[in-house]
Amino acid sequence: MTQAPPPADLKMQRSSRDASTLPARLAEWLATELPEGADPVVTLHSGIDTNGMSSETLILDAAWTEGGEARSGKYVARVAPSAEDLPVFPNYALQDQYDAMRIVGEQTDVPVPAVRWMEPTGEVLGTPFFLMDRIEGVVPQDVLPYNFGDNWLHDASLEDQRRLQDASVEVLAKLHAIPDAATTFGFLEPHHAGSTLLEKNLARTRAWYDFAVPDIGRSPMIERALAWLEANLPETGETVLCWGDSRIGNVMYADFEPVAVLDWEMAAIGPRELDVSWILFAHQVFESITGMLEMPGMPHFLAEADVVATYEEIAGVELGDLHWYHVYNGVQWAIVFMRTGARQIHFGEIERPEDVESLFHHKPLLERLLSEAGA
Repeated sequence: MTQAPPPADLKMQRSSRDASTLPARLAEWLATELPEGADPVVTLHSGIDTNGMSSETLILDAAWTEGGEARSGKYVARVAPSAEDLPVFPNYALQDQYDAMRIVGEQTDVPVPAVRWMEPTGEVLGTPFFLMDRIEGVVPQDVLPYNFGDNWLHDASLEDQRRLQDASVEVLAKLHAIPDAATTFGFLEPHHAGSTLLEKNLARTRAWYDFAVPDIGRSPMIERALAWLEANLPETGETVLCWGDSRIGNVMYADFEPVAVLDWEMAAIGPRELDVSWILFAHQVFESITGMLEMPGMPHFLAEADVVATYEEIAGVELGDLHWYHVYNGVQWAIVFMRTGARQIHFGEIERPEDVESLFHHKPLLERLLSEAGA
């Protein structure tokens, strides 16, 4: 049994935080970060109505006085969720996200928003947060998914769709080309047991699944997939910066070119195939939904052969077989659906399902991958 996609007007609740108190709290804190006498005023525009399902995103303006002159800025606050709001991940290392974005901005021309201020204590909003510059652009939508039709990306010409695809793949190649990633981004190494980075990343994913189970129940399919992944680890010692959540829904575009690479919660170091698989798999999740609904979808877009060929040409390297990584990312998507489902139950948006796997929008896709692997 598969779950129908969410309706177009659904806005999944991420937080029980009282938004009415946030501007005053943010202004009071910002006064401690700006020169004396700045007297900042914060205007909050929106919060949860965005792509992504994990960190809270607050859209705000700030105005203040500095050196006798009026100053202002447009910002986005990335706020770690509260434990009582059933966060997607076991922990949110916001300082690591902040540092990863800062270093990428310093060492590449990948368009990451400039990070400004970090509040690591949680004393201001209850959980840590940081402010980054707000960039203007458009994002391929998640709800309803862009491949359902009637949106700017789906309705674009094939040439513009391909331009966006190639530019997005180039982002991955540039991130993976940052030298000495093991040292530069050593703080992103998973703190889990393993003799290789890939083994540590997999151990982190199993721990994530174990974290999700108490709130929603076990998944035999995930457990079967994890057993297969652990028994068939690829041999690779490669270390690059992996953006982690490397999908086009986490990119802002202007004229089909990336202008902001966002959402660094899953950043890690490991083999480059993790990112290349993720950008492909994310699209395949949406394609599996349109397939079940007998909709046309966008099968020509982000096709694996095209993406791999483009990546290899730009990066100058040959990728390994991606099947293991597709199964791995299928497990991660399933855990995300477990956590977002548990949170919807928590906020009274859905009833608790009898079968946790009914929450997996991509269940047929993961079942097919496991079958092809002989798992």
